[in-house]
Amino acid sequence: MKTQILFDNDGVLVDTEHWYYTASAEILHSQGFYLSEERYRDIMIAGESAFLIAEEMGIPMIETDKWRAQRNELYQHYLRTEDIAIHGVKEVLEHLSHRYRMGIVTSALRCDFELIHASRGIVDYMDFVLCSGEYPRAKPYPDPYLMGLERLGGEKHETIIIEDSERGLRSAVASGIECVIVHNRFTENHDFTKATYRIKTLDELLTLLT
Repeated sequence: MKTQILFDNDGVLVDTEHWYYTASAEILHSQGFYLSEERYRDIMIAGESAFLIAEEMGIPMIETDKWRAQRNELYQHYLRTEDIAIHGVKEVLEHLSHRYRMGIVTSALRCDFELIHASRGIVDYMDFVLCSGEYPRAKPYPDPYLMGLERLGGEKHETIIIEDSERGLRSAVASGIECVIVHNRFTENHDFTKATYRIKTLDELLTLLT
C-alpha cells in the first residue's frame, strides 16, 4: 500500500519546461548557436547543461557561465510574466494530502523554485522540498529520490514518484521506487518504457492510488 508520494516539480506541478528551454535557446542564439528542442531534450535526459553545445565547439566554461547567468535572469522573467499554472493541481494535492505524506524533489534552483511557488499554495501540502545542489548527485542519479525517501522516513514499497521526463524516470528506477509518468507535451517523445504507470493528467492519480 502506498502511503507517501515524491513529486517532481517542473512539468508535473507547474508548466515551466518550455520556458527554461526558451530562455536557454534565446541566450545561445544571441551568441550564434542554435538549440533545437530535439537536441535540448537529449541534453536534458543526460542531465547535462544546454550550454554543452557551445562548450563542444570550444567555448570555455568561464564564458558559458556568463551566459548561464543571463539565461537564469531571462528564465526568471518568464516565471514572473507567463502563465505556468497547471489546471487542477492544487485540488489534487488537497485530496491526496488527507491520505499521503508528500514531498517535492526538483532539479530547479532554490531561488527559481521559491519564485515559482511564492503564492501558489502548492508547498503547503508538502512535508519538504529538495532543490538542485541539496543532494550529492542530480537526476538521473538516484540520489535526489533516495534523499527524499529518507526525509519521508518510509520504505520504498510504500512510496511512489511522479515524474514527466526520462531523466526523472531514470532517477526513480535507479532508486528502486515505482514511478508514474504524467503527460507533458515537452517530454512526450522521451522513453518511458520503464515507468510503472502513465497518466494523461495529474488528477488521474486520485483513481490510480485508490
